[in-house]
Amino acid sequence: MITHNRKPAILAEGVRKHYPGSSAALDGLDLAVAPGTVHGLLGPNGAGKTTTVRILATLARMDSGRARVAGSDVATEAAAVRARIGLAGQHAAVDEILSGRQNLEMFARLHHMRAPAARKRADDLLERFDLEAAADRPVRHYSGGMRRRLDLAASLIRNARVLFLDEPTTGLDPRSRNEVWNAVRELASSGTTVLLTTQYLEEADRLCTRISLVDRGRVVAEGSPGDLKSRVGGTRVEIVVPQGRELEASVGPVSTALDATAEIDPVMRRITVPLPGEAESLTRLARAVDEAGLDAVDVSLRRPDLDEVFLQLTDGPAPESRKLRAREP
Repeated sequence: MITHNRKPAILAEGVRKHYPGSSAALDGLDLAVAPGTVHGLLGPNGAGKTTTVRILATLARMDSGRARVAGSDVATEAAAVRARIGLAGQHAAVDEILSGRQNLEMFARLHHMRAPAARKRADDLLERFDLEAAADRPVRHYSGGMRRRLDLAASLIRNARVLFLDEPTTGLDPRSRNEVWNAVRELASSGTTVLLTTQYLEEADRLCTRISLVDRGRVVAEGSPGDLKSRVGGTRVEIVVPQGRELEASVGPVSTALDATAEIDPVMRRITVPLPGEAESLTRLARAVDEAGLDAVDVSLRRPDLDEVFLQLTDGPAPESRKLRAREP
């Protein structure tokens, strides 16, 4: 049972889903997302991320468990859930022939808005997503980032309280990805709850207040990006020793200064040692290096990253390099 002081915008408990002819897509998944935050679902292909989003967005039924989104049960109150959510998939679902304004007005009309209200809503969203200058240009002339921002705008026609983003920056260049990141931050700051699935570790690190690491249909770890990194070790210092200097002899002063066991990489000629209490330890280390006449080629701090979280908390490497498992339907 998941308990929080604040009522979650998204709550899933013991959710299971099995597709015929394959292993369980979800195997007792638990998830709680605080309102007004960006919460990341991070995991390898086949981990259950997209299946989770489809169930929470009422596009698929769970086999067992329960889930609530924006205060409504996804199984028994699906219409109420749909009225309060937005969904943007991996590919922009906009018409390239129409202009940005025409796309938004069309989506508004499909949501049964009258023409004046549809025009007003389109204008508001074009301003919100910084698309006013390109509002009347055909979408085929938009950049990748502009198309994704337009897609986000379309998903918010009805002032969604919860927005599901399924790998929204797949295939975008770095500039376009930053445009989408800025738009997502704006949404969260205005009170929208965002559940984001991503294959990009940097994206999760930069955007998410909390991350749920999903593997084989279950959440195997959860916390802020900093929390997850701290689980795989603290800050370390790396010292590259110059050629001609005895590597083994250089370890003693470093280990003594930091009162920690150092590791040696003879190929890279690198000494790595844990760094407790960064400011004070760095002062002691600098003094020890100077007194030993180490004349290091390079001294750098190394903090854990989400790649290391993947390696230690799942059974394989991070998603960009991990081999595909059974594909999620």
